[in-house]
Amino acid sequence: MSELKPLRLLAEEAEDLEIISAAVQDSVVKAENLNYEARIRRFSLEINRYRWEEGVTKRRDGERVRSLLAFDGVLGVKTRAVTKADPELILSLLQVTFTPDEEPPGGKITLLFAGDGEIELTVEALDATLLDSDYIWNTRHTPSHERRKR
Repeated sequence: MSELKPLRLLAEEAEDLEIISAAVQDSVVKAENLNYEARIRRFSLEINRYRWEEGVTKRRDGERVRSLLAFDGVLGVKTRAVTKADPELILSLLQVTFTPDEEPPGGKITLLFAGDGEIELTVEALDATLLDSDYIWNTRHTPSHERRKR
């Protein structure tokens, strides 16, 4: 296992969210681990995050870490091609973006998943947190976005 410390990141501006987006690219999440708590206006995902910051060498496997990605101040949630009907459905997170409203600080946070899945969060302001746990494991499967030749 690596000696890297767990990530603890906060995003309150679009540029901050770009850093979190890069860190969570290729994370996987079960549909049952998508949580919207309307009463406290929080949307969270319990993800298995690929540790891109660790790097991969031919002599060493990559690593994944159990993490929490949370958004506060969420006023509404819309989904496209994402359902909790099958709680075992595995989603692969590709990107997280923020589009500000004409009247700041509100806007829309979009979580884009492989296979055209999308979750759109309407937020009063950008308030995102990424917290890694201490649960880290090796993986031989490094995410790849190159198309396979048939």
